[in-house]
Amino acid sequence: MNDGLPRALTIAGSDGGGGAGIQADLKVFTVLGVYGMSAVTSVTVQNTMGVHAVYDLPPEAVGAQIDAVADDIGVDALKTGMLSTAAVVRVVAAKVTRHRLDRLVVDPVMVAKGGRALLTDDARQTLKEVLLPLALVVTPNIPEAEILTGIEIRDVAGMKDAARRVVTDLGARTVVIKGGHLPGGAGGEDGEGHGGEGAVDVFYDGAAFTELWAPRYHTRNTHGTGCSFSATITAELARGATVAEAVRNAKEFITGAVEHSLDLGRGQGPTNPWAGAARLGRVGG
Repeated sequence: MNDGLPRALTIAGSDGGGGAGIQADLKVFTVLGVYGMSAVTSVTVQNTMGVHAVYDLPPEAVGAQIDAVADDIGVDALKTGMLSTAAVVRVVAAKVTRHRLDRLVVDPVMVAKGGRALLTDDARQTLKEVLLPLALVVTPNIPEAEILTGIEIRDVAGMKDAARRVVTDLGARTVVIKGGHLPGGAGGEDGEGHGGEGAVDVFYDGAAFTELWAPRYHTRNTHGTGCSFSATITAELARGATVAEAVRNAKEFITGAVEHSLDLGRGQGPTNPWAGAARLGRVGG
């Protein structure tokens, strides 16, 4: 039975430092009033200084976790993060299809901030071929979008070109390309003409582009931004938001989470999910 509580599933790697991966996703789900569930794909040895080791789970273990929660509790929306191997990507795609999970957010995690690969080369191709066509939303950053599309992105026009290709060529229904890797000041302006140094994301729904602008905050504590952004979209979809609403709310959430990021550890600290939820006017519901 479902008593009306939104339910969201994250399929990703475990970050023992709590800043990214499964742990970050579950924090976001909780502060946004969504019941969070998980299917762990890999266990990483990780802290603010980087990823020190990765232990992948067998694909059948990943699939069994998805079956267990989908058959019993139910899933209103779900996201993928670190999938690591082609075999895991194929299992996830098969389970999404079997359980008819149509609110799928794919965060194509490929490389950790410290540079360690989190997706093998053959898994990248498998992701493009079998998982992206099932996605309601794909959320690549600029380096990931370049890998997915094979083009170089230097500006917002390049982001739009890549976004169009993710939908037209790779089969995703919508895509939001995150512009945080563009040089400061290349972020354009918001819909109300507020220019200056900022970060712009490009959302494409298959018909029209929307540029989402926010101020750029200078902090080293950005660990888990991509995970938290895609988790917010997932939580909002589970709550019944449209894709456009979910993406806009995710931009607001991550802006607050970065502005008030947490100065923990000796390296890149995590973003702040409580501040992100407060920016949206809700914590825990």
